[in-house]
Amino acid sequence: MSRRLQTLSDAIDFPSPENEVITIATNLADRLAQSAIERDQAGGHAATERAWIRESGLLTLSIPEEFGGQGASWATILQIVRLLAKADSALAHVFAFHHLQIAGIELYGNAQQRRRLYGATVAQKLFWGNALNPLDKRTLATRTKDGYLLNGIKSFSSGSVGSDWLTISAWDEATQSALIAAIPSTQPGIRIQADWDAFGQRQTDSGNVHFDHVFLHNDLVLQAPGQVPTAQATLRSQIAQLMMANLYLGIAAGAFDAARNYTRDKARAWFSSGVSTATEDPYIQHRYGELWLLLRPATALADLAAQELESTFRKGALVTAAERGALAISVAEAKCLAHRAGIEVSSQMFELTGASSTSSRFGYDRFWRNVRVHTLHDPIDYKLRDLGRYALNGSVPEPTAYS
Repeated sequence: MSRRLQTLSDAIDFPSPENEVITIATNLADRLAQSAIERDQAGGHAATERAWIRESGLLTLSIPEEFGGQGASWATILQIVRLLAKADSALAHVFAFHHLQIAGIELYGNAQQRRRLYGATVAQKLFWGNALNPLDKRTLATRTKDGYLLNGIKSFSSGSVGSDWLTISAWDEATQSALIAAIPSTQPGIRIQADWDAFGQRQTDSGNVHFDHVFLHNDLVLQAPGQVPTAQATLRSQIAQLMMANLYLGIAAGAFDAARNYTRDKARAWFSSGVSTATEDPYIQHRYGELWLLLRPATALADLAAQELESTFRKGALVTAAERGALAISVAEAKCLAHRAGIEVSSQMFELTGASSTSSRFGYDRFWRNVRVHTLHDPIDYKLRDLGRYALNGSVPEPTAYS
């Protein structure tokens, strides 16, 4: 167990080595866990808890040291995503997607944009959200003298409520392609609608963002319409997919721990089992063994993919299409196994804990609801198809926003 710190602020007055960062995240997860059940049931915007994340110093993890950030590895960042997701998968999602937007600045932006946006994020403790859903083309960009006018709506905008800045996409009809940009959340004409109403991941702030004659200056356009993405730029989808895999794994690990603790502390042996405690029941032991064998390989593949992501990401503009394709296979493997682990562990836990564990006071249903909603982000069947193609003929996935 990581040693306790007196306060989070004590830990962020100096540069944090990896073990110190994990300690900070562990303390944050402990704080989030104390109200996770009640907040999950209530839904809405977790303003207080998002302030804790902001003040923890963890929002600068993915920003390079040369810009005042901590320059943490993707392995460390994803480990923290998983750790937070065990306690509160909705706010782990918000935290992860903040770093996804930061990565987008690195992958799409130029040196001047990185200097400006990274510097402001560190100095002002900015929290990033997104309005970048690539399948939603309702936000249109119209060319003007110094930039674009944006009009329309973006759905599934995770982290948008309470954000300081957004990364966005908008459809340019002239080129029949999208632009990608950064913009302040308070820019005149932007209205963020807190209307997320899914039965899981209730505090991800994933509502709709409305744009009404919003001016976007050229300086904030990260990828212009019609610009062909480089292999480096297409790494964004792999970061997003691996973040989701670790969110699923965090939920699965949280469900496993909750079930194990309940079995140890509260469950009673079945009357015909012939044993005195539930932990001695061979059928229960068998089931836990099965769930363990879902979690372990999924975790191992996620960690291997994180190392591969780190290596590929650090190559910058030198990344090749072949290297990007190899990473996409590793990420697809990890995500498919994490998907299955999350769904199975969060569902089967009730067969191991029994009817009494379904009481709302335990809130165990949140694990299944959260992972069920989140695993619908993009169809697992297309990941399995990609892996099958690779197994059969060695082809790697075509770069898209989801593969």
